[in-house]
Amino acid sequence: MKIAQIAPLMESVPPRLYGGTERVVSYLCEALVQEGHDVTLFASGDSVTSARLVACTKEAIRLNPAIQDHVPHYMIMLDKLRRSAHLFDILHFHIDAFHMPLFRDFGAKTLTTLHGRQDLPDLLTLYRAFSEMPLVSVSNAQRQPISDANIARTIYHGLPLDLFAPTYEPRGGYLAFLGRISPEKRPDRAIAIANALGVPLKIAAKIDKVDEAYFRETVSPLLGRPGMEFVGEINDCDKGRFLGEALALLFPIDWPEPFGLVMIEAMACGTPVLGFRCGSVPEVVDDRLTGRTVATVDEAIRALPEVIRLDRRAVRRRFEERFSSRRMANDYLEVYRSIGRGGTLGVDQTASPLGPNVIPLQRKNAVEHYAS
Repeated sequence: MKIAQIAPLMESVPPRLYGGTERVVSYLCEALVQEGHDVTLFASGDSVTSARLVACTKEAIRLNPAIQDHVPHYMIMLDKLRRSAHLFDILHFHIDAFHMPLFRDFGAKTLTTLHGRQDLPDLLTLYRAFSEMPLVSVSNAQRQPISDANIARTIYHGLPLDLFAPTYEPRGGYLAFLGRISPEKRPDRAIAIANALGVPLKIAAKIDKVDEAYFRETVSPLLGRPGMEFVGEINDCDKGRFLGEALALLFPIDWPEPFGLVMIEAMACGTPVLGFRCGSVPEVVDDRLTGRTVATVDEAIRALPEVIRLDRRAVRRRFEERFSSRRMANDYLEVYRSIGRGGTLGVDQTASPLGPNVIPLQRKNAVEHYAS
């Protein structure tokens, strides 16, 4: 199949540091290419991929202080895609709903993965207005507020099986918190759990500008307790060791988590997860096999010793069974084929092809052309 993957421009694919959606897009592209499909990735020019790359900004927007408004860059990307849409069998979007007004007449060959929370009041109205455009949810919990939308399937995220080597005998002696500092991620809960049991906690997290006050006023004062350490944002090279050497991952969220990629990253390392029973967590964590799900801090404190004693080999085996990128890609291929049987669409066959911004297939480590 000829497949276009349309990624967010805020981070590269894969991201250098924090970035869940872009990381999933990367794993999906690589798996589809390995399966022999012709994949084109629309993303920032500093992306690294085995697919054909169409560079829509020179670099990730978050890394470019000269960019003040991201919307114009998305409009340019969508124009490039629309002019070349006739080249593809499937247009797979990962950019929320930016594309829907421009691509509703391509509805029979589009798929939109919903990566964010869907409990916001106006989203169902939006999806009803573009009901011809099929959607994929990343957990069953995510789709509950929009059950009337045109959801083709729930497809869980996946990772390459060789991305992280499992650690069956961790020596770090600490608990891990990995992700983003924000009120909904509740690092304060993680500190309270670790402090109550006298176990060291390492927090590896990104701090967005909007959350700087929360970090300064709520989290930072708690870091002075014994054993609490803030290590900042880490990259993929450090992530495997950080998670693998941990006794457990703490995922004490307080919001309707759509998926929670860090949970399966921990499982890939053999590290069990203690998560709060919100959003997707009960779907991702097999209770008493890959971790425990709890409702309160007190319950988490009681459950943590059991979590640490779980069989790390069983955690890794369950990860391999449920959360590989190949499984994810095959699930998407089934959906592509099912929605791609609607025949050809009224596309202008004289439209310009991809043009000079294309980076040839298999060019993984060099970027030769950038969008102006």
